[in-house]
Amino acid sequence: MANPVLPSSGVLSPLGLDAVRLSPGFWGDRVALNREVTIAHCQEWEEREGWIGNFRGERPRRGREFSDSEIYKLLEAMAWADHPGLPALAETVAQAQEGDGYINTRWSGSRYTDFEWGHELYCYGHLIQAGVARLRMHGEDRLTQVAVRAADHVCRRFMEGTETCGHPVIEMALVELYRATGAERYLEMAKRFVERRGLPALAEIHFGRGYFQDDVPVRQAQVFRGHAVRALYLASGVVDVAVETGDQELLKAVEAQWERTIARRTHLTGGMGSRHIDESFGDDYELPPDRAYNETCASIASIMLAHRLLLATGDARYADLAERTLYNMLATGVALDGRTFFYANPLQVRVPAVPLEGVNHAAEGGLRSPWFDVSCCPNNIARTLASLPAYMATTAADGLQIHHFTPSEIRSGGLAVRVETGYPWDGAVTVRVLEDGDGRIKLRVPAWASDARLAHGGTVREVTPGYAVADGPWRAGDELRLELPMPPRWTFPNSKIDALRGCAAVERGPLVYCAESVGDEPPLAELAVRVQPPAEHAANGVVELEVEAALGDSDGDGWPYSPARNDRMDASDVRLRLIPYHRWGNRGPATMRVWLPI
Repeated sequence: MANPVLPSSGVLSPLGLDAVRLSPGFWGDRVALNREVTIAHCQEWEEREGWIGNFRGERPRRGREFSDSEIYKLLEAMAWADHPGLPALAETVAQAQEGDGYINTRWSGSRYTDFEWGHELYCYGHLIQAGVARLRMHGEDRLTQVAVRAADHVCRRFMEGTETCGHPVIEMALVELYRATGAERYLEMAKRFVERRGLPALAEIHFGRGYFQDDVPVRQAQVFRGHAVRALYLASGVVDVAVETGDQELLKAVEAQWERTIARRTHLTGGMGSRHIDESFGDDYELPPDRAYNETCASIASIMLAHRLLLATGDARYADLAERTLYNMLATGVALDGRTFFYANPLQVRVPAVPLEGVNHAAEGGLRSPWFDVSCCPNNIARTLASLPAYMATTAADGLQIHHFTPSEIRSGGLAVRVETGYPWDGAVTVRVLEDGDGRIKLRVPAWASDARLAHGGTVREVTPGYAVADGPWRAGDELRLELPMPPRWTFPNSKIDALRGCAAVERGPLVYCAESVGDEPPLAELAVRVQPPAEHAANGVVELEVEAALGDSDGDGWPYSPARNDRMDASDVRLRLIPYHRWGNRGPATMRVWLPI
């Protein structure tokens, strides 16, 4: 089955790219743009920067120590997209593999001398994931052979001992290769890597061992901490190991860590990672809007983890978080033209960024860039969008579950349906049965949805968050219609989030909204909103909002503090325009804020 995650057990079973076909719509358009534009864009930049040339032996070697992994992510994207450029690129990569399966353009000749920062096992992980994608989409070929040889080398070299990698990903890659091939050694190797974490297995560094999640064993951890991408990749691999070994205690440990992280360390957009200095989670309730890091790769890792937990448990709350992160982080990470990208995703930008034509040498900046010195995010976006249909729906013994709504055709066992919707702009979702069949159909009702209704068989009934259920048998032409009212709503932060006290945000359906100011538009530095029902209007198929606000524009002089309270501002009343957060930054340099002072 063409699927990036294919567990052997769990409450739900995923449907792959061969069972879910996206039609034009919010996600179908982005998946098509990814195949037609973004994948080629990534390959062009990797050639230009010399990262692909490294595999040809071109000297001097160029790129960071982990740049090999970007070519592997690109290969995975090509595999899921059935891209014609894959065979040639895979052959280039194969030229660099050594006789015992080792492959790394940076460390060949000085192998395994830096487990903290070397990223050798991390690079293998992405190579193996690309190989699994190719195996499931196409069958065995040059790329799959390279990946299997590399995985066998890892097992021979690391099965004994206590070594592991400073950057997880090898764990979930090996489990998926086990699922694809049935070779037990890959699962055993992944299990041992998980068990070594926190012994500790790595050296102390200036950020502390928590940066590597190496401060305590996985089973004893209470919350996700340290480098956000590392933490979420590790948790995904731990879920995979737990599911395949039947280790319920291990699975429950990750569920508990996820719950605390969602409650205390997650931004409104679903973004994770509050600190720029080490790209890490902050402390509980440390969620500043202007200094939010929220790396795009961390959001993708969060989606991967939520999807795995959904498959293992069937709990709709995991799909709820995945939806929030898909619409407000993944969709934000790439521009509407598919050629520029955000690395960090703050919730407030105070000063418009300076446009860049070439490589962005920093991860920061309030403007999307065509490329970065560390370009994990563009390639991660490419592989995620290429495999996105596999996240939409699942199957179980009693029928079909649709978790994410986008125009599509879905086939599972004896059921074939077409999903028609204008989601996320419109909350009406019609599921039309294409062929006679039987089984239960479940449609997720998001946690934000109130007064939702399901029409079926001539009746209309209210449904609550979780899943709306309808039973067959079905005849071709039967319809289910789910109505999810989408009035704009004000959202207020927990008072423990001190950086957000006195502020509110606006959401509509699954979308978070923001104020954006470009050029001569009113500045957002001095702003206060009135918590009144927002007005909405459609513009070019996009729902925008307006709220009542007061805007000031006084620079102020001298010492900015006073012994007397001085929070009044010289302001004028305005109608403040709000746009979906994922669309900000597409009109050029801008200031922006999600959380609005009241």
